[in-house]
Amino acid sequence: MRSRVTMVLAVLAVLLGAGLLVPTAYAKLAGDGSALGGIGGGAAEQVPAPTPTPPPPPTLAAGPVSVNFKGEFFGWALMDRQTGKISGSKNMASTSSTESMLKAWIVSDYLRQLGDKEPSASLKKDASLAIRDSNDDAANRVYKAAGGSYKVPAGGQPGPVVKRAISICGLTDTKRGNVPTYEGWWSFTRMSPQDAVRLGDCIADGKAAGRKWTKWVLNEMAQVRGSVKVQQARSGGGKWGIVDGLPVEIKEQGPVAIKNGWTPLNYDGNWHVSCLAVTDKWSLAVMLRYPQSSKLEYGAKVCASVATQLVTPQPGAALKVPQQPVGKL
Repeated sequence: MRSRVTMVLAVLAVLLGAGLLVPTAYAKLAGDGSALGGIGGGAAEQVPAPTPTPPPPPTLAAGPVSVNFKGEFFGWALMDRQTGKISGSKNMASTSSTESMLKAWIVSDYLRQLGDKEPSASLKKDASLAIRDSNDDAANRVYKAAGGSYKVPAGGQPGPVVKRAISICGLTDTKRGNVPTYEGWWSFTRMSPQDAVRLGDCIADGKAAGRKWTKWVLNEMAQVRGSVKVQQARSGGGKWGIVDGLPVEIKEQGPVAIKNGWTPLNYDGNWHVSCLAVTDKWSLAVMLRYPQSSKLEYGAKVCASVATQLVTPQPGAALKVPQQPVGKL
């Protein structure tokens, strides 16, 4: 009799033990936080919010550009200097006159020919003024020292300075100007936006000015000065356009080398504006022809607008990380 009672008590103990253990284990798995028998009542387990991933530093990248342009010609091109890929407007292979944008090449071409030699003090100053102040007289002296000529080349071909740009920088669309009275002048050299970004890349990677002088040329291009308001007939006013369309975050990454060209030409009644900017990541060119009545400020704003629209990511476009509610698992 005693053995039966002992057996019954043992069975009851097992059943009661299981009944207590199962809810307790379930409560722990379910995150209930309650202790055995409901004593103590632990707090709900908290899930930490994920740390937002910071956005990548802004740069210029291929993308759509929309400009309400009123004029004869508007084209642009952007080169990714890491891959060499060029994107841009549908007419980026069409040409317009370079104007003073070509001075960056003229200076580079002259200095490359010197090799490790130093130019005369006067020509070095001219080279600086040709870029920083877009001084025409200084540029003409450097052009002549580089082997340039104001005679119309036989057969309608570009002169030697521009020919070297075509061969050294791999330009495909560049040719002599089509203005009958001035065909021998460097400023009327016709270049496409896609050739202009190749020229910028050629200057930045050292082929244009050579090992000794590349850093010097890029520094001069980064020191261009003068707004559109101080633009003069033969110098000044070159710091505007693409550089004005870049956010501070891009400018802080390193120097932005620029060279603009601009001339109101009476033979067609247009402003001819060419904007070029290059960094270690990209090369951007915008080329325009539009009525003189719109003033130089209009072209400067168009160049800036193209640059702003190509900024990636756009300012304030931080990566958005979905936030999970904090609570029970």
